[in-house]
Amino acid sequence: MPYEFDDSVVAGVLHHMNVDHADDSLLITRAFAGGLDIASASMTGFDGDGGTWQAVTADGSANELRVPWPGGSISERPDVRRQIVALYDEACRRLGVEPRAHA
Repeated sequence: MPYEFDDSVVAGVLHHMNVDHADDSLLITRAFAGGLDIASASMTGFDGDGGTWQAVTADGSANELRVPWPGGSISERPDVRRQIVALYDEACRRLGVEPRAHA
């Protein structure tokens, strides 16, 4: 059973990802969607085992995409950021995109 984060933690992370890092969600879904032509994406949830995105393809179909955390299961709030950054870095690698520096 994956670790479930507090609702306020989930809401804060989702807001941050969907407002401040929408382009990162798009990049992540494009890299992990198995060749689907993703036009837009938003992060819809996460737990201790991975993140979930709603990915909309160019033809308008909506797809739920579940991506496991690269470092394995987590249960601490600071690990969420680290795992999303790791997903972003892996997405950049897969897509041949130069990743930006992380603060």
